[in-house]
Amino acid sequence: MTKELFERLAQYDTPTVCNAIELWDIRPRTAGYMNETIQACFPGFPPMVGLALTSTFRSSAAPVGADAYSSMTAQTEIMEKMELPSVIVFQDLDTPIAAATFGEVMCSTYKAFGAAGLITSGTGRDLEQVEAINFPVFTSGAQAAHGYCHFVDVNIPVSVGGILVRPNDLLHGDCNGITTIPAEIASEVPDVCDEIIKAEQIVLDYVRSANVTSAGFDEARQECISQISALAQKLKAKP
Repeated sequence: MTKELFERLAQYDTPTVCNAIELWDIRPRTAGYMNETIQACFPGFPPMVGLALTSTFRSSAAPVGADAYSSMTAQTEIMEKMELPSVIVFQDLDTPIAAATFGEVMCSTYKAFGAAGLITSGTGRDLEQVEAINFPVFTSGAQAAHGYCHFVDVNIPVSVGGILVRPNDLLHGDCNGITTIPAEIASEVPDVCDEIIKAEQIVLDYVRSANVTSAGFDEARQECISQISALAQKLKAKP
């Protein structure tokens, strides 16, 4: 895991990254990515890549024996020691969601400590201000107030968007959603993304050409499938 790797991963959209992960066949094709409840607040932003810094959150009632943002210090202390960008991940424990997880001040703080973005199963606010500082956030919606916001636990496994996210999981997200990237293949994913893009370009070039036919389309499609299948066999054959 290096900054250079993260920069390379950020060059690809999340669907291409998911397609690459599938080729190793190390998890079910329906596992490892968040469901439709988690949406990008700023779909035009480039892909976000970072290591999960996880917390649980409540806002329906006041915390006992601590101020609302006391756990942010625990988060920033962890972030100070991280050599790579983090992605702040919150599981909102309230049902129904009572108030916004974050606003401008929190996101500005996280960005100052090197975070690449934020994900919450809850809601957010100050979205215009957060967009202005170019900080990617992913939520289940928006709410205007912060209620009795406080963090319950920091740096523990959390459930967000239908998947379990553990501390330091590698996350990749864009307007299409969020996926985890297994650490054991992360360094190889960018090269595999390149090969997938090249294979898919065969079909794209054909259907964007003049005088397309079903036979020609099928030939291009079969060539694309053949290249991706060969790539998958190569990856699975590695020790």
